[in-house]
Order: sequence, then structure tokens, then C-alpha cells
Amino acid sequence: MLGDTAWIIEVENLCKDYGAICAVDSVSFSVKLGEVFGILGPNGAGKTTTVEILEGMRTPDKGAARISGIDVCDNPRAVKSMIGIQLQSTSFFERLSLAEILEVFGSLYRRRVDPIVLLRQVELEDRAKSTFKELSGGQKQRFSFASTLVNDPLVLFLDEPTTGLDPQARRHLWDLVKGFKAQGRTVLLTTHYMDEAEELCDRVAIMDRGRVVALDKPQTLIDSLLATGFHKERAEKPANLEDVFLELTGHSLRDT
Repeated sequence: MLGDTAWIIEVENLCKDYGAICAVDSVSFSVKLGEVFGILGPNGAGKTTTVEILEGMRTPDKGAARISGIDVCDNPRAVKSMIGIQLQSTSFFERLSLAEILEVFGSLYRRRVDPIVLLRQVELEDRAKSTFKELSGGQKQRFSFASTLVNDPLVLFLDEPTTGLDPQARRHLWDLVKGFKAQGRTVLLTTHYMDEAEELCDRVAIMDRGRVVALDKPQTLIDSLLATGFHKERAEKPANLEDVFLELTGHSLRDT
């Protein structure tokens, strides 16, 4: 059985080319059980391809990737049985209710699920009979999160989970991620929001042009930069417009 410090995700010298383009170039990192691990990088950095290899959606040209000791290429079915993947909106059945969608997902994993229990976790219990297209943007993201929990995953993959959300919905999704971690499970997420990475991630890997250029705790990376004598041209304000928004409208989730 895995111990508290065991590596739940192991990536060794991963490479993936698309013709003349090297999308992933000798990428290596490991993720601890119970850790929230972030992959940051500009568009085209290779982070999505790396995650898709871990999810068993793409095959690497070289290198190895393992989840809980299982090689994702040798046994993708076993890996998929222990992970949850955030799906895009186009992946959901348009004519089924939210409860029915979760039941269908459960059948794919040969699991009997209670949709209401899953919907309650993301505060969508009252929308059980609604269709996906009837939801607001924040509700869609929360339902997407609920769908990843159908197979009771050990590892959760989230790709830009809060893109397009208002500050209230964004903070709520952060709480869902923290709650998943509190159960001793692991989250690997990609994000463009640096404050999100600082808030959620135990460690981050920064990717650029297919390579990992830095990997450490967010605060350690910040301290290392400051140690070089770096200083901002513009001083940080003690509050920003998001703080004003939340102070005036409240931090609690609001869907109407």
C-alpha cells in the first residue's frame, strides 16, 4: 500500500513530437500522494500534451509515465479506472438530465452511483432534473467536477478548471479542490492563473517550449527570484478589483 510520501505519479524523460514540432521534450517530474500539483506555462508549452499522455489519451514517443506504479502505456485501462478527468461541455449528453448523465457515466465504470450525493457535493442537488445546456457557466464547471468523481478516483486531472468563471464561482471551485485533497487524494491541474496556483498548489512545474524550466513550491520559486535582486517596477496594491467585487457582492456562491 502506498505510504504518505509515495509518488503517485511518475514521469521520466517523456517526449512527444508532432512532425517537426517537439511538444514535450524530456519532461520528468513526480507527484506525491495527496498533493495538488500544478503545471503552468504559456500556450504551446506542452502542458496539455503531457497531461493527455498521463490520462492515456496520447502515446509518448519516448519515456515512461506511471500512476500508482502502473505504466499508462502498458495498462491504460487500469490507469483510467483510478483517475478522474475533467471533460469539456461538448462531452455531455444534451438531452439527458444531470442525474441521468451521472448514472450513464457510472455504468461506463460498472459502478452504481447515487447522482444526488454527487450533485450535493457541488451544490447542484436542486438541478438534478435539468439538462447541461440549462446551466450557467459556473454550474457547468461544477457539474464537470462532479462527473470526475463518478469512479471514486485516486487522482483528479483538471485542465484550466476556472476559466471564464466569476470570482465567487472560482473560489467555490477552489474549495472543491481543497476538499478533494483533504480526503488524501491527488490533483494535477493546469492553469493560467498564477494566484490560483499559489492558492491551491503544493508544488508547480513551469513548462516552456516542451521542457520543465522550474519545479518547486510556489513560495520557494518566488523567494529564489527575489534572491536574485528582482523587484517589480510597480508596487503591489494591498487590494485589487477582485477583492472589491467579493467584498461588495459576498463570497458565497450565487447562481441566479
